[in-house]
Amino acid sequence: MLLSHGGEPSRTAGPVARWTVEQVLALAPDDASRKAGSKLGSAGPWSGGGCDGTGAVWGLCKGSGSKPYRTVVDLTGPAYKCSCPSRKFPCKHALGLLLVWASEESALPPGEAPDWAGEWLTGRRERSTGKAEKTERPAAEGTSAAGPADPEAARRRAERRAERITGGAQELEERLADLLRSGLAAADQPGYGLWEEAAARMVDAQAPGLAARVRELGAIAASGPGWPVRLLEECALLHLLDSAWLGIDRLPEPLAATVRTRVGLTAPAEGPPVRDHWLVLAQYDTPDGKIVARRIWLHGRETGRTALLLSFGAAGRSPALALPVGSTIDAEITPYPGAGQLRAELGRQFGVPSPAGTPPPGGTAATAIGAYGHALREDPWLDAWPVTLRDVIPVPSGDGWQLADAAGGAALPVAPAALSRPGLWRLVALSGGAPVTVFGACGHRGFDPFAAWPAGVGDDAACGTVPLI
Repeated sequence: MLLSHGGEPSRTAGPVARWTVEQVLALAPDDASRKAGSKLGSAGPWSGGGCDGTGAVWGLCKGSGSKPYRTVVDLTGPAYKCSCPSRKFPCKHALGLLLVWASEESALPPGEAPDWAGEWLTGRRERSTGKAEKTERPAAEGTSAAGPADPEAARRRAERRAERITGGAQELEERLADLLRSGLAAADQPGYGLWEEAAARMVDAQAPGLAARVRELGAIAASGPGWPVRLLEECALLHLLDSAWLGIDRLPEPLAATVRTRVGLTAPAEGPPVRDHWLVLAQYDTPDGKIVARRIWLHGRETGRTALLLSFGAAGRSPALALPVGSTIDAEITPYPGAGQLRAELGRQFGVPSPAGTPPPGGTAATAIGAYGHALREDPWLDAWPVTLRDVIPVPSGDGWQLADAAGGAALPVAPAALSRPGLWRLVALSGGAPVTVFGACGHRGFDPFAAWPAGVGDDAACGTVPLI
């Protein structure tokens, strides 16, 4: 079998391990798709279905028309194909088919894929093989793997963009100086329009990272009591980023790469691929202007490394990359440059995702704070850092919650963003007053929980990951 993301040929011996219902539902792009897919998660609407040992699942779903929808899933991606007009990935039919596969073994018996499913599977895997060969084949001397290019023209374009960003940073420094001279207390008088106009200027300067931080300043004045202090803090960080860009030639390369990323310059993933058995810790979407950003957190069993897969979907479409939370994938990732090198690109996969994994080894609340502090030395603009807390108990604290070490001594407040999410109550119910293991992001706003495991789960035992976001 030929795998997705440039995978190598591989064959599984026997049926593929089935995912849990929770892992299938975690793939849904939104609540509406999750509910619609659940209605199709029984054998009733399906016919002509089956699965094989290479990671393919297919079936015909009865719809409102005379012809049933043809749905096929390649579990090695996972990837989906359906004849319905939906623009969501996966659509409700793909979710329903996976739910049937996860819960009813007899409804999708082992067999050979029909022609309509086999053609898509074969074409997809051939394309993946071509991509892998292209990636592995060394480029001829004087050329690039992507084809002919003019290095001198690329250098001139990069220089022109750097000049525009420098001009934008200098203008932003003048605006910040004017703001401080006039006093922060009066910053709410012009309203949001002043900040939006400044952000538009940064977009013109081709510095989207600066533009995003300027837009955030506009919302601080309406954020409640104490906003002048928060505004001063954010202005200081923005000034630090401006100064770092204007003196980027004097920075060490890892920090310089971080600054380039923070102002909005993109760089390809580079360096040798890292192969490991990666546990999918969490997957969630956040709006980013007119697009949707999807974040998938992974933890390597052998390397102990935490990685972030970031993908985007255009307006009205969810990102194509989706992995079942709680599963483990044998795959390669390639890190992006920058401090910490958290963000990575998913490469070749070897086999289909396993439905279970082991939780990361966690630490105490004090260890988490120390890890965030260490990361801040490498990236001063970092809002939070991924950590795992071991043996903590969620307890109420004033108007919020905190995660307290079961052995006593320290606690972390739950971040405000998590207080209104149903995942917090899922965490409380999972704990029931007993210690749990929790993965999330520790930052200056508190701890934002993303996933949890119940008490008594050892490092070497298979476990079920409970999504919290």
